Amino acid sequence: MNPLVIVFLVLLVLSGIGLIIFILMHSGKGTGISDMIASSMYSTQTGTSIIEKNLDRITIGCAVVFLLSLLVLMIVYPHGTISQ
Repeated sequence: MNPLVIVFLVLLVLSGIGLIIFILMHSGKGTGISDMIASSMYSTQTGTSIIEKNLDRITIGCAVVFLLSLLVLMIVYPHGTISQ
């Protein structure tokens, strides 16, 4: 296996795990139980918008890395060549 392919596989796995974690960290927009619990922990006026913006940026960055590494791996390993 090419070392460059290993790097892109590691980037794919890490960015996928990062996407799962950062998407789950976003606050809910509904009025359910999770919103009631979260509203008691912090107020929306105390700087959470900055935290949400940074979390959005990190999530978008992980998504871009995930998609780019996926595209590179699709080009390097066309359909049916990974089993050789």
